[in-house]
Amino acid sequence: MAQAFKKFIPMFDRVLVQRFLPELKTKGGIMIPEKAQGKVVEATVVAVGQGARAENGTVVPPSVKVGDKVLLPEYGGTKVVLDQEDYFLFRDGDLLGKFDS
Repeated sequence: MAQAFKKFIPMFDRVLVQRFLPELKTKGGIMIPEKAQGKVVEATVVAVGQGARAENGTVVPPSVKVGDKVLLPEYGGTKVVLDQEDYFLFRDGDLLGKFDS
């Protein structure tokens, strides 16, 4: 897994995240059908770009770092497959929030 990130570095203010796995069972042990599973909107940041350039030429660093847990919009992002794993690429400004560790 770590080898894939050495080959892929997000550009500018983009953030590469890996979504959490959807819940497959209830706490009581009942299997949840695929159609009833909710959209996963939480993820872990696995790579970040250098940051966006402001109009005056300075670089504005991303607001998240590798390892942060973030809240994603329900739709959007670009799917990226690295080493048979699904990741998603978002702009830093598209992320809805960051969970406090």
